[in-house]
Formats: sequence, C-alpha cells, structure tokens
Amino acid sequence: MEDNKTDKIMLFQGVKTLIFAALSLLMGPVLLSFAFSKPDDKLYIPLLIIGCLICAFAIFLIFKGIRLIMNSMFKKK
Repeated sequence: MEDNKTDKIMLFQGVKTLIFAALSLLMGPVLLSFAFSKPDDKLYIPLLIIGCLICAFAIFLIFKGIRLIMNSMFKKK
C-alpha cells in the first residue's frame, strides 16, 4: 500500500524559502522608494539596481517555495 505522508523536511525548506521571500518583498520596495526619493543623489543608480534585483529574487523565491511545498505534499522529487 502506498504511504501518502508529507515529507516534513522538504515542507520546512519550502516554508523557510517563503519566509525569505517575504523579507525580500519588504526590503526591495523600501530600497526602491529610497532611490526614487532622491534621484539627484549619487547612490540613485546602485540603489535602483539593487532594489530591482531583490524584487526579482523575491519573485523567484516565491515560485521556488511553492514548488517545494507542492513537491513535499505530492511526493514528486
């Protein structure tokens, strides 16, 4: 008979990934708002680039975390 239990280690990894994604979702727009508040500052371009990269990384982490959670529930490895 098939055992349909959730892989708890993989589930924990997925939840941890989603927590890092939530932190990135908060940090990225904050950096972008700092950059847009002072466009004449010399740190405008670096803050803009870093903020955009963090936002893109957060989206990647969301998809990765959801994929890990789904794989832990449905035993796809």
